[in-house]
Amino acid sequence: MESMVNIYLYGKKYAVPSNLTIMRAMEYAGYQLKRGCGCRNGFCGACATIYRIAGGELKACLACQTKVEEGMFIATLPFFPLVKQPYDIEKVSVNESIMMQLYPEIYSCIGCNACTNACTQELNVMQYIAYAQRGEFEKCAEESFDCVMCGVCSSRCPAGISHPQVALLARRINGKYLAPESKHLTQRVQEIKDGTFEELLEKLMNKPIDEMKELYNNREIEK
Repeated sequence: MESMVNIYLYGKKYAVPSNLTIMRAMEYAGYQLKRGCGCRNGFCGACATIYRIAGGELKACLACQTKVEEGMFIATLPFFPLVKQPYDIEKVSVNESIMMQLYPEIYSCIGCNACTNACTQELNVMQYIAYAQRGEFEKCAEESFDCVMCGVCSSRCPAGISHPQVALLARRINGKYLAPESKHLTQRVQEIKDGTFEELLEKLMNKPIDEMKELYNNREIEK
């Protein structure tokens, strides 16, 4: 007999195995997940969820990564509509003026740190916004590198900042203008465009899953 825990999904009580993630527990309880389930194994950001253990504080997480606990009250979040301003990456200015132009709300940050406390990846969100304010795009890109754009940080922000979009712009600026050019990457991209790997990819796609996993796990990793 599996160890069971009692959880509450949208206010209704269910007994589920204790080794399940929130996502799997919802399916175990009979919910059919058609939206907000994305990759199902972490890091797509689609399954943003809030929960509270009886008597504790409200927490945010990704349902595919977080295991159920006894007395957990759970509610998934709808897609959070982040504000994405249009821009041409070929024409942006590589200084803080681009942030003032596209995302001026970042200068209304009150330093409450609600974004950092809410982050499902435990990133220092308020810090990378501070870097963006000062035009330190390389530091912003590094600090925000693991962002999955779930939007939970923005949902808790009193200033209405779209933190993931700000960070994405910083990473794009860093990748195009600030980071050293990778000649190896440029060459590989051109090879892909020229169709160099199409035959190889076709062969891989026809292999059994187990054989593909074996090839991946024992691949030669370039230095």
